Amino acid sequence: MTIGKRMKTLREKASAAPLPLDEAIAAVRGGSGVKFDETVEIAVRLGIDPKRADQAVRGAVALPAGTGRTVRVAVLAAGPAAESAKSAGADRVGMEDLLADIKAGKLEFDALVSTPENMRHLAPVGKILGPRGLMPNPKTGGVAADPGEAVKKIKAGQANFRADKSGAVSAPVGKASFSAEDLRRNIDSFVDALKRAKPSASKGVYLRRMFLSTTMGAGVQVDVAPLR
Repeated sequence: MTIGKRMKTLREKASAAPLPLDEAIAAVRGGSGVKFDETVEIAVRLGIDPKRADQAVRGAVALPAGTGRTVRVAVLAAGPAAESAKSAGADRVGMEDLLADIKAGKLEFDALVSTPENMRHLAPVGKILGPRGLMPNPKTGGVAADPGEAVKKIKAGQANFRADKSGAVSAPVGKASFSAEDLRRNIDSFVDALKRAKPSASKGVYLRRMFLSTTMGAGVQVDVAPLR
């Protein structure tokens, strides 16, 4: 099988030695030759045992330069809390009507926020929201007494992260069209948040491997030692 020029270039990038962060950013910003503005994503392998509950890693970070994408936010609230969410720019605010749409599989939102007292109403739809990563969680700001503030943070560019079964986390940190400086600021903020989320039960090297990639591009390995 003949390997095209684009695929050959991607494979070479993927197999290359780790690069300093600034050089890795420059490499992914070079793009893979597609005609749309690709998302830049970071993936980090952590030194944790994901099978242990005391080594779970989950959190959220407000990216200084935003994510570069529009996020549709729905809020489960009523009364003053609902008004606060609407004023903050929530795309959908409701109670029974919103719950009915969720039960029907009409998930026309990218993030869901709930007030603490309304979380009990989401229990019956947990199997719908959970697998899609849409169940509100206090650690990511999805459960808030003032949902308006949560909506503002999500809309401004909040990146959520959660370690998977292999002990890796990934998240969008911007667009290929972002300046190198903005991507660096976002990545630094993400790494700082990851380090703050380190479980006390985790021993040894915490940040083990790091990659940057774009939507259609290969992963570029980052020299993670200076970032530890």
